[in-house]
Amino acid sequence: MKSVFAWHRPLMTVAALMVVSTIVCLIGLLVDQRQVLGVDTWLKPLKFSLSILLYSVTWAWLIAHLPRFRRVAHTAGTVIAVALIVEQVAIVGAAAAGTTSHFNVSTGLAAAVWGIMAVSITVLYVGTFVTTIAVFFLRLPTASTTIAVRAGALIALVGMGLAYLMTGPTAAQLHDFQGIAGAHTVGLADGGPGLPLLGWSTVGGDLRIPHFIGMHALQLLPLFAIALGWLGRHWHAVADDRVRLRLVVVATAVYAAVLVLVTFQALAGQSIVRPDGLFLAGGWIIAVGGVLAAIAVVAVGTHSGSRPKMHAGATA
Repeated sequence: MKSVFAWHRPLMTVAALMVVSTIVCLIGLLVDQRQVLGVDTWLKPLKFSLSILLYSVTWAWLIAHLPRFRRVAHTAGTVIAVALIVEQVAIVGAAAAGTTSHFNVSTGLAAAVWGIMAVSITVLYVGTFVTTIAVFFLRLPTASTTIAVRAGALIALVGMGLAYLMTGPTAAQLHDFQGIAGAHTVGLADGGPGLPLLGWSTVGGDLRIPHFIGMHALQLLPLFAIALGWLGRHWHAVADDRVRLRLVVVATAVYAAVLVLVTFQALAGQSIVRPDGLFLAGGWIIAVGGVLAAIAVVAVGTHSGSRPKMHAGATA
């Protein structure tokens, strides 16, 4: 078993740097009272530090355990590491300057920084696309965890791509240009009331929500499969990996449906905390459908497992 740091050295180096960045941002929150768009200046780089930390460690582990195309994936992982560092340096630098990093073209310098970030984000996406393809050749000890990792990587790639929905200028920005071209809030200007820590808008649609939910499928779906594996050692109903595999498929379907729902909810300009109409109904349908499907999978698995096995040569 390789040491943790040797999984993929460039990505694990990024992870170590993000630990340092997290500490710097926490200190910044304590000593720097400035705000950008109504939010503490150092909150955004803190969230990116934690997200990049998780992302780097996850991909470092996956690349290290690939049975095929490891060299190509390792190269792509190195490219990803460089792109992540470039993006985080720009975000932290903007926070230190007391300004916003994303969508800012108010000055020549700001436009150059945003242009570099846009290139790094695109490079990051291409690198992740390559590593996602490689993950489909990964086989873990159980089918349930293997499918969870593959599904998580694919949904994460979609979630990353959803970030591009934020990069176009809004109608209000085109009508009265103030040096910002792009927004994460739909229907309102960025910077309004938001959820604690996360900052997601509580009064309008917010495209950061599907972006966040999609990207972290890479961690959540495999963790779900791992939790099922642990549960299977203590609960007979999910001891069979075939049952756990079906539960992972249900969880993947539910996760993908939630991602679609929150994407269209954000695009419709509706707050995540005030769903109504079609989106409220859709949420209930997904939740109830997911629970019923999971119950059916466990019930069928338990019933099948209780049947006596036929001996060879026995007749019905």
